[in-house]
Amino acid sequence: MAEPSNGDEEDSYPLHEAVFRGDIKQLSALLRKNDVGKKDKHGNTTLHLAVMLGRKECAQILLAHGAPVKVKNLLGWSPLAEAISYGDRQTISSLVRKLKQQAREQMEERRPNLVQALKQIQDFYMELKWDFQSWVPLVSRILPSDICKIYKSGSSIRLDTTLVDFSDMKWERGDISFVFKGDEIPSKSLTVLDNKFKVYQRVRYEETELEIEDEVDILMSSDILAAQMSTKSISFTRAQSGWFFREDRRETVAGQFQSDLYCINGLVLESRKRREHLSTDDLQKNKALMESLTKGNTQGLDSNGEPVRRSSLNPPPECGTTWIDYLNAPAGRYVGLGRELVYKESTKNFRATVAMSNDFPLSVDMLLNVLEVIAPFKHFSKLREFVALKLPSGFPVKIDIPILPTVTAKITFQEFEFREGITADMFQIPPDYEEDPFRFPDL
Repeated sequence: MAEPSNGDEEDSYPLHEAVFRGDIKQLSALLRKNDVGKKDKHGNTTLHLAVMLGRKECAQILLAHGAPVKVKNLLGWSPLAEAISYGDRQTISSLVRKLKQQAREQMEERRPNLVQALKQIQDFYMELKWDFQSWVPLVSRILPSDICKIYKSGSSIRLDTTLVDFSDMKWERGDISFVFKGDEIPSKSLTVLDNKFKVYQRVRYEETELEIEDEVDILMSSDILAAQMSTKSISFTRAQSGWFFREDRRETVAGQFQSDLYCINGLVLESRKRREHLSTDDLQKNKALMESLTKGNTQGLDSNGEPVRRSSLNPPPECGTTWIDYLNAPAGRYVGLGRELVYKESTKNFRATVAMSNDFPLSVDMLLNVLEVIAPFKHFSKLREFVALKLPSGFPVKIDIPILPTVTAKITFQEFEFREGITADMFQIPPDYEEDPFRFPDL
């Protein structure tokens, strides 16, 4: 028997209530005329509730109706994070597949406008210098630096770099070229060249079933992580110099760009970690497993020659929270859904500066389009996130941005020129290069 109505607030989330009660028939009927992506007062979508409560059939129905997977609640967790916590392998696999499908669809929708925007920018050559630094003693001495060279012609972009990968205090050096060809079909538009070993890899447009299941194993064997740069209280103030007569600081960057210096205030890196889905035994076994998987090696094989996969966890105790209890809880402070959290969080405040110049010939909007193309490189993705902030007027010719909790990067736009005659062969795969589809496991 249904619980009594709690007025307009309860009635405003009919899909959520149907999921909460596990009423599949009602859910299917309501999906015809309700927004599957609507959030409730806690920031949860219907998919959040379905995975937290173990409503597997509800989750599958919601995914079939296009429920968004890359969306966070007030606590900062996505449906995929909550599914990993609950531990049902089939549900996790379904969410990973849908997440990748939705990402492809969004890129396909954005692609024509992006290609058109690139064509409207005059062809150019640009250099970005990356200097990685750390406040941890001795670490800065071993951190890499890099000068990235970017060529743009029509809707094609080429990035040359010596920094193959940089994550978790590990990096790989090399001689790498990333090529985007806007006029190619999506499955052939992104290519990475390893100029040292003369091999190339097309950035995979769709993952194989084996790759999906390997990723699910990694997710089920790892901490659930959420790290984001909080910009709620960010502000910019003019940097000043002088003891008695204070004046605004100015600087000439790369010998040619007159710039105003700003201090960035309120820049906070928030890191959160959950591991309620991992036992002590898991943590010991998973270290070796993770090292194997992240190197591109599949787990051990069973007697039939199939990979040994992580099994679903035993479900958490049945939820004792009622729908009314859930609705009446203060925003983001509901209890009793899913597994009991094992949670740790940390914050770090960063002091940073940005040099803004009106002399730089490229606009911020143009730069954002270029960075969107090369976003598969994680540090460029972070640069794009920063540039997308509401910066002071001008172009950010020199920036400090956090890359990891202990590492910041200083990026300097040290050279730029509009250039005609960038030849098409710069964006071609050399004829003596061989294809290696697994050269770059993360791409």
